[in-house]
Amino acid sequence: MYLSTSRASDIAGNTPAPKGPVRAVPGTVFALGLVSLVTDVSAEMVTAVLPLYLMAGLGMSPLAFGALDGLHQGATAVLRLAGGRIADRTRRHKLVAGTGYALSAGCKAALLAVTTPWSVAAVLAADRTGKGLRTAPRDALISLSVPPGEQGRAFGVHRAMDTAGALLGPLAAFGVLWVAVDGYEAVFTVSCCVAVLGVVLLALFVREAPPPAAAPARAARPAPPPVRTLLRLPGLRGLCLTAAVLGLFTVGDAFLYLLLQRRLDLPAAYFPLLPVGTAAVFLLAALPVGRLADRLGRRRVFLGGHVLLLGAALLLLAPVPAGAPLVFGVLAALGLFYAATDGVLMAAAGPLLPAGLRTTGLAVLQTAQALARFAGSLLFGSAWTLWGPGVALGLAATGLLLSLVAVAVFGGTRAERPS
Repeated sequence: MYLSTSRASDIAGNTPAPKGPVRAVPGTVFALGLVSLVTDVSAEMVTAVLPLYLMAGLGMSPLAFGALDGLHQGATAVLRLAGGRIADRTRRHKLVAGTGYALSAGCKAALLAVTTPWSVAAVLAADRTGKGLRTAPRDALISLSVPPGEQGRAFGVHRAMDTAGALLGPLAAFGVLWVAVDGYEAVFTVSCCVAVLGVVLLALFVREAPPPAAAPARAARPAPPPVRTLLRLPGLRGLCLTAAVLGLFTVGDAFLYLLLQRRLDLPAAYFPLLPVGTAAVFLLAALPVGRLADRLGRRRVFLGGHVLLLGAALLLLAPVPAGAPLVFGVLAALGLFYAATDGVLMAAAGPLLPAGLRTTGLAVLQTAQALARFAGSLLFGSAWTLWGPGVALGLAATGLLLSLVAVAVFGGTRAERPS
């Protein structure tokens, strides 16, 4: 369906953007945005308290937390490939995504029964398995709902709704902790109930993507090609390499929040409010940045997002007084980083992939990025343990700067020629 229109210029944003009044996104995009909003409220309630719960409450070391954060980022990334292949082979994107959402909801309940750092890690690994299963089918449902020239806008709308949940989740966690001091179990209980609501919304309101128009209704479904075949598609291999190289030096936001909390000497009860600032900026910027990527070029915007992340790291390293300017600068840069990278990367890849392979192709890209971020979290946690947080952040910032230069010099922002 999209193979004939997936010129390499799409990746650079050369596909004409819609003109005239802004049209409403398809119902599938809005419904998935609503599911993601509710699910992110649940997920971010846990994520907001997790660093302090593990390091201050359960005594986990920075190295161990780095390993766990890496696991949270990408240790189950191979499940993205499994979810993508199953969804493409069965054309049951909604069912595969729903299985992932249901698994994650069950893990929120399991957090109530575990009390040691590594039992928590096991539950989080299962939760990430659910996320790995659902992410590519969900993004494929979005990508298949809109034409190539509107991918950035559609993903921008979805990520804006998703981020509204990321904004409300830490606020909900803050409210629970305010009422119940050290009430981590109460946070986990409320999170579980909200996650179940997300599964119900998916079952009731999300519709399965229609089959490609050119395919007969009862045609046999060939198995998706192996990963090496997908990587031969024009532009996809370069995108995977770019995402992996930059992902290796992407400092997890949990580490940045911990560093900011140390600089501010922030009480534990206020720690969940730090992600709120990031989410608020992401929420406001997701749709405008998505539309900008459709016009200016999705790779350029993606690289620009990593420049903003580098700026957040440099702010934390600079001798800036611990006050409002530091907080606003770091959180704003981090929020803009997510707005310029999260949905934009998927919008860049979507038009390069034929409809029948959309989920698997997106999963390949997500896996490359997630595995790199997993390795990066391990390296950052190791550097923190050996040399301290300042040196670790300095090394990560240097690596990110060199990676950005290398990607730009060797074609990261250059439009690729159609094959």
